Amino acid sequence: MRRVEIEVVAEMCSVEGIGKKGGMRIGVIKGGGGGASGGERVEKLKKSSRMKVWIIRATTSVLLWTCIVQLTTLGETWGPRVLKGCPSCFSHQDSSVSAIEDKVPSVPARVIPPKRVYKNNGYLMVSCNGGLNQMRAAICDMVTIARYLNVTLIVPELDKTSFWADPSEFQDIFDVNHFITSLRDEVRILKELPPRLKRRVEMGFVYSMPPISWSDISYYHNQILPLIQKYKVIHLNRTDARLANNGQSLDVQKLRCRVNFNALRFTPQIEELGKRVIKLLRQNGPFIVLHLRYEMDMLAFSGCTQGCNNDEVEELTRMRYAYPWWKEKIINSDLKRKDGLCPLTPEETALILRALDIDKNYQIYIAAGEIYGGDKRMASLAAAYPKLVRKETLLGPSDLGFFQNHSSQMAALDYLVSLESDIFIPTYDGNMAKVVQGHRRYLGFKQTILLDRRLLVDLIDQYNNGSLSWIQFSDAVKETHERRRGQPSKRLVIPNRPKEEDYFYANPEECLQQPDGQLSST
Repeated sequence: MRRVEIEVVAEMCSVEGIGKKGGMRIGVIKGGGGGASGGERVEKLKKSSRMKVWIIRATTSVLLWTCIVQLTTLGETWGPRVLKGCPSCFSHQDSSVSAIEDKVPSVPARVIPPKRVYKNNGYLMVSCNGGLNQMRAAICDMVTIARYLNVTLIVPELDKTSFWADPSEFQDIFDVNHFITSLRDEVRILKELPPRLKRRVEMGFVYSMPPISWSDISYYHNQILPLIQKYKVIHLNRTDARLANNGQSLDVQKLRCRVNFNALRFTPQIEELGKRVIKLLRQNGPFIVLHLRYEMDMLAFSGCTQGCNNDEVEELTRMRYAYPWWKEKIINSDLKRKDGLCPLTPEETALILRALDIDKNYQIYIAAGEIYGGDKRMASLAAAYPKLVRKETLLGPSDLGFFQNHSSQMAALDYLVSLESDIFIPTYDGNMAKVVQGHRRYLGFKQTILLDRRLLVDLIDQYNNGSLSWIQFSDAVKETHERRRGQPSKRLVIPNRPKEEDYFYANPEECLQQPDGQLSST
């Protein structure tokens, strides 16, 4: 009896093998003459062993799942490092694959800032209006407003109903995930409303309004925040120039800059295509970007018809009356031009570039849509500067096919090239001219020639009627623009006349590293 018990216990401690279904089979030696008591003990030991095996398997499963959850939570910052340091995870990897990986430069892990914790006062929806760069500035303002109201911002809706009729969504132009994560230490941003609120909005139960233009943060605290707290969600249906240029705290101004220069990154597709264009230009030496704002919509909107024939003037006038939100209808083109409020024509631009002694062998990249009048209108500029290029001449149809009928995406491509040019010259101070100018200041005061159109049209008229010789004309143009090349300067502040003062995004001086190494103050 004693011997049988010892043999049974000894055999119970050994594992014979793995069953077909993955269970463990316990080997037992049957002894003779053991009686009923020996059989009961064997059964008890069998049951005990099975219980222990089940507990071990359950515990192991729980531990494995816990490890997986923890690694997932740590995310892309630490997860890949942990797995990379575990040889068993890659034990079947071919040595040739390892050799290839060693040659690939390592990409530093993206640092995601910690979330800012705050009591959410509600949700802010915004619909941007205008072209790409007007919307870009508006997004910066809306993020800043949401941050200081302690609300949750819904990813902004882009304009699809303006003259350009671009159907692009936010994520078609900007890297939406980067936008959300890079600002999480300032404000909570969601791609859409929570389901319950979303249903309410879809049913039309939403408070919608345009905020007052050029307002400061106190207006939003006193007027907009109570509405958000009352309705839980409100919709701002106009966003252009809704935050004042000046009179804001340094923190407010710096957040506007952070959104503009860091959070608003274009999609990888646009970024890569922009790099290709810049590389192609750089292969042939330095290049100038000329933002030649001589497109049909600009001429119709502004009423500027210098050099146009009667048929063209009528066509532009009809277009201006076709858009009810273009409020100014009756326009004196000559008076507006003399006041410097018209874009320079291609012929005028050619004269100014020559007067500034711009080398005719420079590449000149035209950052614009279709020029009104086409090649005929560009003839004088092309004769003076034969190395005129556009994105359409540098890239093939297959490269630009995705961008067709998406004017904002085309403008994003021009924006990237403009930032990297040796010189940037806008012929009109529209939104792109202003925002690119400010961004180039941020990148180290890269040269931007800001044309004084009011003085230039007077000089051009004097030269054309023979009152000025070429040398006199050229000297006057160069002298005028000696201090208009994007150097550090203070914003012009005109109290109660915000449209006439310097635009914040054209010269965000609070965010710029001055040559003496100190940040400027307001």
